[in-house]
Amino acid sequence: MRIATVNVNGVRAALRKGMLEWLDQAAPDVVCMQEVRAPDAVVQEAFAGGWHVAHQESEQKGRSGVAILSRTPLEDVKVAVDVFGPAGAEATHTGRWVEGTVTTPVGPLRVISTYVHSGEVGTPKQDDKYWFLDLVTLRLAELARDHELAVAMGDVNIAHTNRDIRNWKGNLKTAGFLPEERAYLDSWFGSGWVDVHRTLSGDVDGPYTWWSQRGKAFDNDAGWRIDYQIASAKLAALATTVRVDRQASWDTRWTDHAPLVVDYTL
Repeated sequence: MRIATVNVNGVRAALRKGMLEWLDQAAPDVVCMQEVRAPDAVVQEAFAGGWHVAHQESEQKGRSGVAILSRTPLEDVKVAVDVFGPAGAEATHTGRWVEGTVTTPVGPLRVISTYVHSGEVGTPKQDDKYWFLDLVTLRLAELARDHELAVAMGDVNIAHTNRDIRNWKGNLKTAGFLPEERAYLDSWFGSGWVDVHRTLSGDVDGPYTWWSQRGKAFDNDAGWRIDYQIASAKLAALATTVRVDRQASWDTRWTDHAPLVVDYTL
């Protein structure tokens, strides 16, 4: 089973710029999308051909939005309010969490697409980010208890270690690389969840999944690894290959992120 995650940076623009061609070439069985930024009707229509779709748009129009595309039916679909309670209904947290179950030959697989707040140091945006990360931490504990096969994917907006950001020295006080943020990943990976990309790639720089639109960040590969597939131990043991589908050149990009693609032997 080939599973991919990608922040599409606006699905309508991504579809115009080449996302469909990537889908045909990559041939994933499941795709998690973040920053969809489109009404549900638009998303359902765009992927009506051969995909089962679970999507939650943000109540803040033109922002956030998460979705799961699956070649097989998605069951027991839930969004933030269903798993986080009343806090998940707050507008700032909508369009940031959707989960559903797909059937595989080795058992049901719980799939989650999440888009964590980017945050901004010293502002309420950072408070929202920590609040959301606390909610995610609680949900991951529930998922670990209830699902042997699970993978939470998406744009977590945190680079975990120095290997995950090219200019780490210049970003020690920047949202996305703060010690307090990175501690959440320490906690998740220390409690049994597995960073599949890092595990399969080894102790190397990157491979990065996001590059700023400013300057020549993409051309110089001055990126951040902030997109993850965070798998239960049983699922992670079935992962065989990983790749980042980085576009060949700046002008051929259909998003400012690159898809993270993992093959699992299911």
